[in-house]
Amino acid sequence: MAQQDSASSASPATQLQPIEEVIGRRKPKKNINEQHEESLSNMERAALWTTKNIGTMGFFLIILLWTIAWMSWNYLAQRLHLPGVFDKPWQFGIWLFVSNLIQIHLMPLIMVGQNLQGRHSEMRAEKEFHTTQQTEREMEIALRYLEAGHRALKMLEQRLATLEKHLLPSPE
Repeated sequence: MAQQDSASSASPATQLQPIEEVIGRRKPKKNINEQHEESLSNMERAALWTTKNIGTMGFFLIILLWTIAWMSWNYLAQRLHLPGVFDKPWQFGIWLFVSNLIQIHLMPLIMVGQNLQGRHSEMRAEKEFHTTQQTEREMEIALRYLEAGHRALKMLEQRLATLEKHLLPSPE
């Protein structure tokens, strides 16, 4: 009977994969950020730079200050009869034209940059998914090793209890 127990508990242990085999199945580690950076053309780098820098409070403040300066100069220059009024106050036709040109040119460029950032996010998510799958497989193997070790310890405890029962005199 004890031989059957040891044979049945030994078979799961022999079915366990060697640690070297488990580690050997790992894919080489790649830095997704470097991989994405290497895949970019010069135009895509420019689009990303523009997207990152235009979407800041600093750029907003530059545009705000430029607008205030433009409108203030034209308003004050006309009121004080100074030379150099180039845009009639409260109409600001030139300013509207220039600001619309900026928006028309930057909008598609920002969209390209956002698409590139989205591609990078997808690459990271895919890498994280594969890493999670690998971790799950390895954790399952680790749990099997723990289970086999637990069974072996239980079997040893039973054998020890049997030996103690036969070897030690009973206190009668």
